[in-house]
Amino acid sequence: MIKILLCDDHAVVRMGLKMLLNNHPELEVIGEASEGNEAIEKSLELAPDVVVMDLSMPHGKDGLSATIELKKKKPEISILILTMHDDEEYLFKAIQAGASGCLLKSSPHDELISAIRSVASGEAYLHPSATKRLMEEYLNTVKSGDTDHFELLSEREKEVLTLIAKGFSNKEIAEQLYISVKTVETHKSNVMEKLKMKTRPELVQFALKKGLLGYGI
Repeated sequence: MIKILLCDDHAVVRMGLKMLLNNHPELEVIGEASEGNEAIEKSLELAPDVVVMDLSMPHGKDGLSATIELKKKKPEISILILTMHDDEEYLFKAIQAGASGCLLKSSPHDELISAIRSVASGEAYLHPSATKRLMEEYLNTVKSGDTDHFELLSEREKEVLTLIAKGFSNKEIAEQLYISVKTVETHKSNVMEKLKMKTRPELVQFALKKGLLGYGI
């Protein structure tokens, strides 16, 4: 029996996936989560074999951040990323984050079942659009020890990082981006987690090196 935790911010999607997966005798959905923090908590509580994780969740912790944290706490859990983005960049980010597989939301149902079986058995599973070049690029990056954690950031997180480095407060950033202060704080937390940094000065130094302020060091 493969125990599965579903993480998606849409309840209807979770319901559909649960009905589909529970129709297979060797699969069992043991829990659900609507965002990354809840997925981490329930994974620690329920110990699933596979977490089916939505990549983009606007509220709470996103799929990439949750994958990074969960793999630190429970490296034995396999994570299958679901995404609507048929783009090598997103696939590469998922692999960097520690996911065992990545699948398009538009994929046929039988492909989802195959992907879950594969990652549950310790194998990797990538959608066919993830080419041989993607894997070669990733392996070369790992071997060289030159993983660029900046590429794990979403576009919104890069915007928040840039404004933090420019000295804006959370409230000012919220006003500029038309989001809540709480959302800014969540993005800031995700940025620091992905970049493995703990202080604002570290973020400023990083932003300078990346040329996010218009000039580098």
